[in-house]
Amino acid sequence: MDNVLVVGAGMAGLQTVVALRDQGYAGRVTLLGAEAHAPYDRPPLSKEVLAGKTDDTSFEADWEALDVHRMFGRTATGLREGVVDTDAGPVDYDRLVLATGSRVINLPGADEVPGVHVLRTIDDARALRTALVPGAHVVIVGAGWIGAEVATAAAAAGCPTTVVEALHAPLAGPFPDAIGERFVPWYAEAGVELLLNARVDRLEPGAVHLTDGRRLRADAIVVGIGVRPATDWLADSGIARNARGFVEVDEHLATSLPGVYAVGDCVEFPSARYGVRMNVEHWDNALQAPRVMVTNLLGGEQAYDPVPYFWSDQFGRMVQYVGRHAATDELVFRGPAEDGKWTAGWFAGDRLVALLAVAKPRDLAQGRKLVQQGTPVDRVRFADPENALKSVGL
Repeated sequence: MDNVLVVGAGMAGLQTVVALRDQGYAGRVTLLGAEAHAPYDRPPLSKEVLAGKTDDTSFEADWEALDVHRMFGRTATGLREGVVDTDAGPVDYDRLVLATGSRVINLPGADEVPGVHVLRTIDDARALRTALVPGAHVVIVGAGWIGAEVATAAAAAGCPTTVVEALHAPLAGPFPDAIGERFVPWYAEAGVELLLNARVDRLEPGAVHLTDGRRLRADAIVVGIGVRPATDWLADSGIARNARGFVEVDEHLATSLPGVYAVGDCVEFPSARYGVRMNVEHWDNALQAPRVMVTNLLGGEQAYDPVPYFWSDQFGRMVQYVGRHAATDELVFRGPAEDGKWTAGWFAGDRLVALLAVAKPRDLAQGRKLVQQGTPVDRVRFADPENALKSVGL
């Protein structure tokens, strides 16, 4: 019997299994995951789990109906033709799906310092939650998405919290300064100290030392400086990867090896829409891509070319982004920052190519259609928040 092996039991892996059955695949399906847990949702880890609202974010899966052989708690260590090697022995396959996601980046030597946390798994979230006790001093390294969400939870738990950011504004990597500057006041409003242009020199139990000589008391240290694709195990496998480690796939999400496909955070795919190769490390991509990939694995020829979308909850605000902007695109704000609810758009000519909405769900919903459809937009009307975005097309 034909056997499809899915390596990676996160959102993308589970959705691959679901799509296989939904699209009529009747062969053997094996789902292999490095964690001992059944597939669970990751976005709530930095929100509901840290806030103590839930302790379990497992997906509701009908395993009996899916008829899938589950191999959890087994780590893939290598790939040969027709075989994935694991820490518990080889696993055969006829067709293979790579969905191993990402791994967190830690600071040098951090693994040897007690009290240092990262946030990627449910076990990470549970461990960090136990450290967020009232009065505990928390130092977070990195003012990106995870850093802001952890700071939100820490402050709400009554922890004196400091965020250390090496760059000059929050989210200075993905966004221009004018956007990052609008995020800065949120930290102070929440009682969180934000240190910009601050670099970590070293960590020690109970403290973070900065390169300028400052020593920050830290009962708990959280490192949130990014992730890398979890693809080291594919070295010498024949699978093409780029310099950053992302698995290179074609528009059908097929890898360089016949019968091997890849989805999710670990993938870089070509986008005809944007004219570049992209990696999209967000929940929506892990949800949508498997359906297209499975269609192609079963003989179809459907291109995967999404409009990226993601969201974040931080300091009491829902932040949503759709599209993809370039450094050369023109940034136009829609409404002042003072009321805490605003929208920004990026324009390439008269096309709205990306939208960032802060506590403006209606703007996001209407603007998303403009971005997806490539509708020409009147910038002057866009900039006036009194105009509904559905009415600003040319």
